[in-house]
Amino acid sequence: MDGQTSFSRHVLDQRFQLLVNAVTDYALYMLEPDGRIASWNAGARRLKGYEAEEIIGEHYSRFFTEEDRASGLPQRALATAAREGRFEAEGLRVRKDGTLFWANAVVDPIRDDNGRLIGFAKITRDITERREAERALHASERQFRLLVQGVKDYAIYMLDPEGYVSNWNAGAEAIKGYKADEIVGRHFSQFYTEEDRESGEPARALRTALEEGKYEKEAWRVRKDGGRFWAHVLIDPIHDDHGRHIGFAKVTRDATERRKAQEELEEARASLFQAQKLQAIGELTGGIAHDFNNLMTVIRGSAELLRATDLSAEKRERYLMAIIETADRAATLTSHLLAFGRRQPLKPETIDLNLRLDAFAEVVARTIGSRIEVTLDLAKGLWPVEVDSAQLETALLNAAINARDAMPGGGRLILSSRNIPGEAGDPDMVCIALSDTGAGIEAEVLERVFDPFFTTKPVGKGTGLGLSQIHGFAAQSGGRAEIESAVGEGTTLHLLLPRARAAIPTAPPIEAGLAAGRGATVLLVEDNDQVRDFAESLIAELGYRVLSSVSGEAALLVLENEPVDLLFTDVVMPGMDGIALARRARELRPDLPVLLASGYSEQVANGGATEFETLAKPYGVQSLGRALATARARREAVSTA
Repeated sequence: MDGQTSFSRHVLDQRFQLLVNAVTDYALYMLEPDGRIASWNAGARRLKGYEAEEIIGEHYSRFFTEEDRASGLPQRALATAAREGRFEAEGLRVRKDGTLFWANAVVDPIRDDNGRLIGFAKITRDITERREAERALHASERQFRLLVQGVKDYAIYMLDPEGYVSNWNAGAEAIKGYKADEIVGRHFSQFYTEEDRESGEPARALRTALEEGKYEKEAWRVRKDGGRFWAHVLIDPIHDDHGRHIGFAKVTRDATERRKAQEELEEARASLFQAQKLQAIGELTGGIAHDFNNLMTVIRGSAELLRATDLSAEKRERYLMAIIETADRAATLTSHLLAFGRRQPLKPETIDLNLRLDAFAEVVARTIGSRIEVTLDLAKGLWPVEVDSAQLETALLNAAINARDAMPGGGRLILSSRNIPGEAGDPDMVCIALSDTGAGIEAEVLERVFDPFFTTKPVGKGTGLGLSQIHGFAAQSGGRAEIESAVGEGTTLHLLLPRARAAIPTAPPIEAGLAAGRGATVLLVEDNDQVRDFAESLIAELGYRVLSSVSGEAALLVLENEPVDLLFTDVVMPGMDGIALARRARELRPDLPVLLASGYSEQVANGGATEFETLAKPYGVQSLGRALATARARREAVSTA
């Protein structure tokens, strides 16, 4: 039995020795109680460079540096292991070739069954790469800390998962005013305005960063002294190597000056854009002034001829028609001036471009002068578009003025239109083209013509906003502007606008207005005696009963005491104006149709009376009849709904 036990133990020892020798990543060897090496494995040979026959019997202190041997570290390590049951340390060790490596060393005492110390087990692992990585990481972290602390233009700091500040850089102190010991440990919500805190914005910011991976916003923030600044804020969640959320990285930049500069730039752009519009008006009125004198000549001459008592019926009709047609032309020219001069955008409307271009061509011809021939090339069956008419005409006028300036010696300007069916999912478009026979534009200049403020004209001759306004108008209308040019061959500007699916609205026929007028009572309010007498005649001619007032205050008394089916009032009047009267009348009679008449009203032009129907002055019997019928029909539809 004893022999079998001895044999089993021998086999186990052999297997254990095989196991130890198979380990190559660790130096595993034994020491005698005095520190001399008693065994040696393959891992020890690889780490330290000694063969077994070279090192067994030698003292293990030769693996220590000269400094460690001088300080007694080898003996101290063995004494500690014997006394405390284990010694572990990291330090530099020496290979056979004299090179150094970082080692993790563990020394355990070995005792027999009686507890007597018979040696030590020594395990050494080469941790040079790990130490180098740690040192590199430490250096990187130190550099990063120096970098973060060196940044003065950005507040860079961390929050814990609940939003409490956990560190603070110099930029944060410069921007927010707090020193690190004043703010670390406090909640970041104190940088928010009172309104944002009440609305829950701080919690919403952290939640958004966590759910979406990022939170970015610009808003007002509060400094330590209570002053506000415009901040660009970025919050990113931070996770550890296991994906566990451990906090947030927060970067804040003071964008107050940038925002102020942007606002000033927008104000400058708005001022320059208005100046450009005024310049366009100047160009337009310069060409129209002569035409107005011609119109007045026709009207005055025809009126004087009508005073003759011996005129034939045919001549009388001819002179009357001349006055009517000339007055219509004057009204058209006036409407163009008002449209170009409006500061606020009008509502988009569905229009027939060919009709607009046909009328606009006459205005352009007068504006750009007789040396330039204006021709039309309009496609039949042109699709309708939905645009702001005033901005469209401003854009076209700007393009026409540019074309005129490109043809100082005269030339030809062609206004054309065509449909462009959409392909591969693109929408149908309608194209307006303005082509000139001018000098053309060089390629390097052509790339910048749509840039705001870019102009090739001499100082004082252009704002650089003409083509920029065209480009902006096209984009806001859902389309685009394109330009092509060749030096010596002229330039073509293409304005592409999306096809409107809504039908072009039609006005009620005059017959409907006449039929609706029978028996209905219109309250007419007009402070000008001549216009009031003229309007009374037209309204009566249309089959209405007329009640007249000279002021808004007087009209309210009539409304309180007389049956009225429709209120027709001038807008610009002393005392209570027409819009105030209309709103007061609606308070008294919510279903009362209202029609406003105005030659020009800033309030009407800026959309301040959209709840009422409007009629532009001057008006005639047909336009008035349609407007009265429309006002009644639409109010009836609203009441029914």
